[in-house]
Amino acid sequence: MRAGGEPADGAKVFPVLTLRASSVARAGTWLADAAIDEIVLDYDRRHRRRLKFTAGSGAEILLDLPEASHIRDGDALVLEGGGCVAVRAAPEALLEVVAEPDTLARLAWHLGNRHLSVQFLPGRLRILEDHVIAAMIPGLGGSVERVTAPFDPESGAYQHG
Repeated sequence: MRAGGEPADGAKVFPVLTLRASSVARAGTWLADAAIDEIVLDYDRRHRRRLKFTAGSGAEILLDLPEASHIRDGDALVLEGGGCVAVRAAPEALLEVVAEPDTLARLAWHLGNRHLSVQFLPGRLRILEDHVIAAMIPGLGGSVERVTAPFDPESGAYQHG
C-alpha cells in the first residue's frame, strides 16, 4: 500500500521483463544462428494461441498469436524487437502401433474415429499413451510398443501449418 491507502502498481514496483512472440517462423524458413534461446514443449503446449513459458535461459516469453497454431519441432517463435526462440518437441510417453498395411489403415481409421491425434510414420503410427487404446489395438490385429519420443501428429484438415 502506498501512502494514502491506495494500492501500489505492481508492474511499476516489480517490473517483469517478458519477451513477446507474435508470429511463428516455420522450420527451414529461418536461420538457426538467429535463435537467441530455445524452448522445449510437449505436443499440447505446442498447439496454442497464447501461452507464457520460460525458455532455456530462464527468460520469460509470452506467446501471443492471432489464432491457435500447431507449432512444430524446428519452428521458431519470432520475438518483437528482433531475434527468435527455437522450438524443440519434448519427448513424451507414446504408443507406437505396427501392423500389416491393410490392418494399419483400418487401425488409423479407428484412431481417427476416436478423435485421437495421430503421427504417421513409415509403416507405423504413434499416439499419446492411452491404456484403453493399448488394449484395443491387439484385438484389431496390430501390435503396440511403448516408446518415448517427440510427438508431432498430423494437423487437422482445416488447419494450416
